[in-house]
Amino acid sequence: MSSFGKNIKKIRKVRNLSQQAFAGIFNLKRATLGAYEEERSEPKIDTIIKIANYFSIPIDDLLTKELTVNALLKFKGDLTTDTHLITKTIFPEIDFVTERLMSEYPFSFEEEEFIKHLPKIQLPIYNSELCRAFTVVNLEMTNNARGFYPNDIIIAERVPLTDPIKITNGLNYVAVTADRIIFRKLYQSKKEFVLRADHKNLHDIILHKEDLKELWNVKYVFCKRIPDFSNMVEAKLNLIQQDLAKLQEHLR
Repeated sequence: MSSFGKNIKKIRKVRNLSQQAFAGIFNLKRATLGAYEEERSEPKIDTIIKIANYFSIPIDDLLTKELTVNALLKFKGDLTTDTHLITKTIFPEIDFVTERLMSEYPFSFEEEEFIKHLPKIQLPIYNSELCRAFTVVNLEMTNNARGFYPNDIIIAERVPLTDPIKITNGLNYVAVTADRIIFRKLYQSKKEFVLRADHKNLHDIILHKEDLKELWNVKYVFCKRIPDFSNMVEAKLNLIQQDLAKLQEHLR
């Protein structure tokens, strides 16, 4: 019997991947992966090749050796060179709420068929099971030419509404109510949420906790432009110059 099952389980733990996340990368069912790990089933050769190439592990080692954690952390073994066997990297799929779907989502997010037919995007995010992508549709989260602009894509992780401890004041969240999606910084009190825009001319939105249907914590953003970091650099340079001036004054 090969060492394949033990090795993929070890790979999964080293990469901090759940069975569902690992299986999703290679278009496998979670139950199928579980059967491989428990050595109740043997994989097809194309599955072995995909996994070996994805993690840069020689097929022979994946099948016949019990790989160590150290080996998995620094492995740079020979890759398959046969062009017929080489496959492209497959990233997990994430449900994507496009600009067109933003207005429909609050009325349909509980419908299984609606979620099933959301567009999918593939991104190198391995904890994708609880993630969803949303399109930025306004300028509410901009400030002095910085921030989030329309057509930026934010990737957010679902927050259970039954666990207020997992909500951190001042972070960016996507809040879904019965009739709209709101992307702002969130602050919570005992009975309500305050949603605050970065744009200085906009008032806070107050929501009672029962008004909230879904909550997503923003983890990543994919910008449609190159962000302007010039103001941030200038501010840091000014601080450095001030510190140098104080030091020179002190040394006199």
